[in-house]
Amino acid sequence: MNEFDPNTALSSIGGFFRRLRERWQRFPEQVKRLTVLLAVVVFALVTARTMLVPADFGKYGHYRASAVDEIVAQPIQYAGHEICTECHDDVAETKAAGFHKNVGCEVCHGPAAAHTEDVEAVQLLAPRGREGCPLCHEYLPSRPTGFPQIVSASHNPVKPCIGCHEAHDPKPPETPKECSACHATIARSKAISHHAYVACTRCHEAPDQHKLDPRSFRPSKPDGREFCAGCHDDGASGKEGIPQIDQASHEERYVCWQCHYPHLPEAQ
Repeated sequence: MNEFDPNTALSSIGGFFRRLRERWQRFPEQVKRLTVLLAVVVFALVTARTMLVPADFGKYGHYRASAVDEIVAQPIQYAGHEICTECHDDVAETKAAGFHKNVGCEVCHGPAAAHTEDVEAVQLLAPRGREGCPLCHEYLPSRPTGFPQIVSASHNPVKPCIGCHEAHDPKPPETPKECSACHATIARSKAISHHAYVACTRCHEAPDQHKLDPRSFRPSKPDGREFCAGCHDDGASGKEGIPQIDQASHEERYVCWQCHYPHLPEAQ
Protein backbone atom coordinates (compact mmCIF):
# COMPACT_ATOMS: atom_id res chain seq x y z
CA MET A 1 0.00 0.00 0.00
CA ASN A 2 1.43 3.35 -1.05
CA GLU A 3 1.98 5.94 1.64
CA PHE A 4 0.30 9.31 1.35
CA ASP A 5 2.71 11.91 -0.01
CA PRO A 6 1.60 15.50 0.75
CA ASN A 7 3.93 16.96 -1.84
CA THR A 8 2.51 14.74 -4.56
CA ALA A 9 -1.03 15.65 -3.54
CA LEU A 10 -0.26 19.37 -3.57
CA SER A 11 1.41 19.03 -6.94
CA SER A 12 -1.65 17.26 -8.35
CA ILE A 13 -3.98 19.92 -6.99
CA GLY A 14 -1.76 22.66 -8.32
CA GLY A 15 -1.69 21.02 -11.74
CA PHE A 16 -5.48 20.74 -11.74
CA PHE A 17 -5.92 24.46 -11.05
CA ARG A 18 -3.33 25.38 -13.68
CA ARG A 19 -5.21 23.38 -16.31
CA LEU A 20 -8.49 24.93 -15.15
CA ARG A 21 -7.01 28.44 -15.44
CA GLU A 22 -5.66 27.71 -18.91
CA ARG A 23 -9.05 26.52 -20.10
CA TRP A 24 -10.72 29.54 -18.47
CA GLN A 25 -8.40 31.90 -20.35
CA ARG A 26 -9.45 30.33 -23.67
CA PHE A 27 -13.12 31.32 -23.17
CA PRO A 28 -14.34 34.50 -24.87
CA GLU A 29 -14.72 37.51 -22.59
CA GLN A 30 -18.52 37.47 -22.90
CA VAL A 31 -18.68 33.86 -21.67
CA LYS A 32 -16.48 34.72 -18.69
CA ARG A 33 -18.76 37.60 -17.68
CA LEU A 34 -21.91 35.51 -18.04
CA THR A 35 -20.36 32.70 -16.02
CA VAL A 36 -19.42 35.06 -13.21
CA LEU A 37 -22.90 36.59 -13.26
CA LEU A 38 -24.52 33.16 -13.15
CA ALA A 39 -22.30 32.15 -10.23
CA VAL A 40 -23.29 35.28 -8.31
CA VAL A 41 -27.00 34.64 -8.95
CA VAL A 42 -26.73 30.99 -7.85
CA PHE A 43 -24.82 32.03 -4.74
CA ALA A 44 -27.43 34.67 -3.91
CA LEU A 45 -30.30 32.19 -4.35
CA VAL A 46 -28.61 29.56 -2.20
CA THR A 47 -27.86 32.16 0.48
CA ALA A 48 -31.42 33.48 0.43
CA ARG A 49 -32.83 29.95 0.64
CA THR A 50 -30.58 29.21 3.60
CA MET A 51 -30.95 32.47 5.52
CA LEU A 52 -34.37 33.87 4.59
CA VAL A 53 -36.67 30.89 3.95
CA PRO A 54 -38.05 29.38 7.18
CA ALA A 55 -36.95 25.84 7.96
CA ASP A 56 -40.53 24.52 7.99
CA PHE A 57 -41.42 26.01 4.61
CA GLY A 58 -42.78 23.36 2.24
CA LYS A 59 -43.42 20.72 4.89
CA TYR A 60 -47.14 20.52 3.99
CA GLY A 61 -47.30 22.74 0.93
CA HIS A 62 -46.11 26.05 -0.45
CA TYR A 63 -46.28 27.80 2.92
CA ARG A 64 -44.80 27.67 6.44
CA ALA A 65 -46.01 24.67 8.43
CA SER A 66 -46.05 26.80 11.59
CA ALA A 67 -48.49 29.23 9.91
CA VAL A 68 -51.26 26.67 10.45
CA ASP A 69 -50.73 26.73 14.21
CA GLU A 70 -50.54 30.53 14.24
CA ILE A 71 -53.85 30.80 12.38
CA VAL A 72 -55.54 28.28 14.67
CA ALA A 73 -54.32 30.25 17.70
CA GLN A 74 -56.01 33.46 16.54
CA PRO A 75 -59.27 34.36 18.31
CA ILE A 76 -62.45 33.49 16.41
CA GLN A 77 -64.28 36.66 15.38
CA TYR A 78 -66.77 35.56 12.71
CA ALA A 79 -69.59 33.18 13.56
CA GLY A 80 -71.02 32.55 10.09
CA HIS A 81 -74.51 33.45 8.91
CA GLU A 82 -75.98 30.03 9.75
CA ILE A 83 -75.92 30.74 13.49
CA CYS A 84 -77.80 34.01 12.99
CA THR A 85 -80.90 32.11 11.88
CA GLU A 86 -81.23 30.46 15.29
CA CYS A 87 -82.45 33.72 16.83
CA HIS A 88 -83.36 35.83 13.79
CA ASP A 89 -85.33 33.32 11.76
CA ASP A 90 -87.88 35.93 10.58
CA VAL A 91 -85.13 38.21 9.23
CA ALA A 92 -83.31 35.23 7.67
CA GLU A 93 -86.50 34.20 5.88
CA THR A 94 -86.96 37.69 4.44
CA LYS A 95 -83.30 37.87 3.41
CA ALA A 96 -83.35 34.41 1.79
CA ALA A 97 -86.10 35.58 -0.57
CA GLY A 98 -84.49 38.95 -1.37
CA PHE A 99 -81.64 40.36 -3.41
CA HIS A 100 -79.27 40.19 -0.42
CA LYS A 101 -79.68 36.43 -0.02
CA ASN A 102 -76.01 35.83 -0.90
CA VAL A 103 -74.67 38.64 1.32
CA GLY A 104 -73.43 37.37 4.68
CA CYS A 105 -74.97 38.97 7.77
CA GLU A 106 -71.53 39.95 9.09
CA VAL A 107 -70.74 41.92 5.94
CA CYS A 108 -73.06 44.65 7.21
CA HIS A 109 -73.24 43.91 10.95
CA GLY A 110 -69.59 43.10 11.66
CA PRO A 111 -67.99 40.08 13.39
CA ALA A 112 -70.62 38.25 15.45
CA ALA A 113 -68.76 35.52 17.35
CA ALA A 114 -68.64 37.49 20.62
CA HIS A 115 -72.31 38.45 20.18
CA THR A 116 -73.38 34.82 19.91
CA GLU A 117 -71.58 34.04 23.18
CA ASP A 118 -73.10 36.96 25.14
CA VAL A 119 -76.03 38.54 23.34
CA GLU A 120 -76.72 41.22 25.94
CA ALA A 121 -73.15 42.37 26.54
CA VAL A 122 -72.02 42.52 22.90
CA GLN A 123 -74.32 44.36 20.49
CA LEU A 124 -73.73 44.30 16.75
CA LEU A 125 -73.46 47.25 14.42
CA ALA A 126 -76.75 48.22 12.75
CA PRO A 127 -75.94 50.59 9.84
CA ARG A 128 -78.51 53.35 9.67
CA GLY A 129 -76.68 56.07 7.76
CA ARG A 130 -75.51 56.37 4.14
CA GLU A 131 -71.94 55.18 4.67
CA GLY A 132 -72.35 51.42 4.24
CA CYS A 133 -74.58 50.85 1.21
CA PRO A 134 -72.52 52.93 -1.27
CA LEU A 135 -69.55 50.63 -0.66
CA CYS A 136 -71.32 48.23 -3.02
CA HIS A 137 -73.87 50.41 -4.76
CA GLU A 138 -71.99 53.63 -5.56
CA TYR A 139 -71.74 54.05 -9.34
CA LEU A 140 -68.58 52.50 -10.80
CA PRO A 141 -68.24 51.61 -14.50
CA SER A 142 -66.35 48.41 -13.61
CA ARG A 143 -69.30 46.90 -11.76
CA PRO A 144 -71.45 44.29 -13.54
CA THR A 145 -74.01 45.55 -16.02
CA GLY A 146 -77.41 45.61 -14.36
CA PHE A 147 -76.03 45.76 -10.81
CA PRO A 148 -78.04 48.42 -8.89
CA GLN A 149 -75.95 51.58 -8.63
CA ILE A 150 -76.53 55.16 -7.55
CA VAL A 151 -74.66 58.45 -7.40
CA SER A 152 -74.98 59.08 -3.69
CA ALA A 153 -74.37 62.84 -4.02
CA SER A 154 -77.58 63.23 -6.05
CA HIS A 155 -79.62 60.16 -5.04
CA ASN A 156 -81.89 61.38 -2.22
CA PRO A 157 -79.01 63.26 -0.54
CA VAL A 158 -78.83 63.20 3.28
CA LYS A 159 -81.72 60.73 3.51
CA PRO A 160 -80.65 57.33 4.95
CA CYS A 161 -80.84 54.36 2.59
CA ILE A 162 -83.08 52.35 4.93
CA GLY A 163 -85.63 55.18 4.76
CA CYS A 164 -86.68 53.82 1.34
CA HIS A 165 -85.15 50.33 1.16
CA GLU A 166 -85.63 47.34 3.46
CA ALA A 167 -82.02 46.31 4.07
CA HIS A 168 -82.69 42.56 4.09
CA ASP A 169 -84.78 42.68 0.91
CA PRO A 170 -83.80 45.95 -0.78
CA LYS A 171 -86.39 46.30 -3.52
CA PRO A 172 -86.74 49.88 -4.78
CA PRO A 173 -89.87 51.65 -3.45
CA GLU A 174 -90.88 52.12 -7.08
CA THR A 175 -89.67 50.51 -10.27
CA PRO A 176 -87.03 52.61 -12.10
CA LYS A 177 -88.53 54.20 -15.20
CA GLU A 178 -85.31 55.06 -17.01
CA CYS A 179 -82.57 52.71 -18.23
CA SER A 180 -79.96 55.22 -17.03
CA ALA A 181 -80.70 54.21 -13.43
CA CYS A 182 -78.41 51.20 -13.98
CA HIS A 183 -76.77 51.91 -17.35
CA ALA A 184 -75.31 55.34 -16.61
CA THR A 185 -72.20 54.91 -18.79
CA ILE A 186 -74.25 53.94 -21.83
CA ALA A 187 -76.78 56.72 -21.16
CA ARG A 188 -74.03 59.35 -21.06
CA SER A 189 -72.55 58.16 -24.35
CA LYS A 190 -75.95 58.00 -26.01
CA ALA A 191 -76.91 61.48 -24.76
CA ILE A 192 -74.24 63.13 -26.96
CA SER A 193 -74.70 60.88 -30.00
CA HIS A 194 -76.96 60.90 -33.05
CA HIS A 195 -79.02 58.28 -31.25
CA ALA A 196 -79.78 60.63 -28.36
CA TYR A 197 -83.52 60.66 -29.14
CA VAL A 198 -83.81 57.00 -30.08
CA ALA A 199 -85.58 55.21 -27.26
CA CYS A 200 -83.68 52.28 -25.75
CA THR A 201 -86.72 50.08 -26.38
CA ARG A 202 -86.41 50.81 -30.11
CA CYS A 203 -83.42 48.44 -30.22
CA HIS A 204 -83.89 46.43 -27.03
CA GLU A 205 -87.02 44.61 -25.92
CA ALA A 206 -86.87 44.42 -22.13
CA PRO A 207 -89.43 42.42 -20.13
CA ASP A 208 -90.91 44.14 -17.09
CA GLN A 209 -89.09 41.70 -14.81
CA HIS A 210 -85.78 43.08 -16.11
CA LYS A 211 -86.28 46.21 -14.02
CA LEU A 212 -86.54 44.17 -10.83
CA ASP A 213 -84.15 41.29 -11.59
CA PRO A 214 -81.94 42.50 -14.46
CA ARG A 215 -79.48 39.61 -14.54
CA SER A 216 -82.18 36.95 -14.72
CA PHE A 217 -84.32 38.69 -17.34
CA ARG A 218 -82.07 40.23 -19.97
CA PRO A 219 -83.20 42.53 -22.80
CA SER A 220 -82.89 41.43 -26.40
CA LYS A 221 -80.29 42.79 -28.84
CA PRO A 222 -80.38 43.17 -32.64
CA ASP A 223 -78.77 40.17 -34.29
CA GLY A 224 -78.43 41.17 -37.95
CA ARG A 225 -77.75 43.96 -40.44
CA GLU A 226 -81.40 44.20 -41.36
CA PHE A 227 -82.27 45.91 -38.07
CA CYS A 228 -80.02 48.94 -38.63
CA ALA A 229 -81.00 48.98 -42.30
CA GLY A 230 -84.57 49.68 -41.18
CA CYS A 231 -83.47 53.29 -40.68
CA HIS A 232 -80.20 53.57 -42.59
CA ASP A 233 -80.79 51.72 -45.88
CA ASP A 234 -81.28 53.76 -49.03
CA GLY A 235 -84.67 52.17 -49.46
CA ALA A 236 -85.94 53.14 -46.00
CA SER A 237 -88.90 55.50 -46.34
CA GLY A 238 -89.55 58.53 -44.17
CA LYS A 239 -85.96 58.69 -42.91
CA GLU A 240 -84.88 62.08 -44.29
CA GLY A 241 -81.77 63.48 -42.58
CA ILE A 242 -80.61 60.07 -41.39
CA PRO A 243 -77.32 58.75 -42.83
CA GLN A 244 -78.11 56.29 -45.59
CA ILE A 245 -76.14 53.36 -47.06
CA ASP A 246 -76.77 50.63 -49.60
CA GLN A 247 -77.14 47.61 -47.36
CA ALA A 248 -76.45 45.19 -50.21
CA SER A 249 -72.99 46.61 -51.01
CA HIS A 250 -71.89 48.45 -47.82
CA GLU A 251 -69.33 46.19 -46.11
CA GLU A 252 -71.61 43.23 -46.62
CA ARG A 253 -69.23 40.85 -44.79
CA TYR A 254 -69.74 42.56 -41.43
CA VAL A 255 -72.55 43.43 -39.05
CA CYS A 256 -72.98 47.13 -38.36
CA TRP A 257 -71.68 47.20 -34.78
CA GLN A 258 -68.31 45.79 -35.81
CA CYS A 259 -67.51 49.28 -37.13
CA HIS A 260 -70.05 51.52 -35.39
CA TYR A 261 -70.68 51.60 -31.64
CA PRO A 262 -74.50 51.61 -31.46
CA HIS A 263 -74.76 54.07 -28.57
CA LEU A 264 -72.34 56.53 -30.21
CA PRO A 265 -72.51 55.56 -33.89
CA GLU A 266 -70.17 58.08 -35.49
CA ALA A 267 -68.87 57.07 -38.91
CA GLN A 268 -65.36 55.59 -38.98
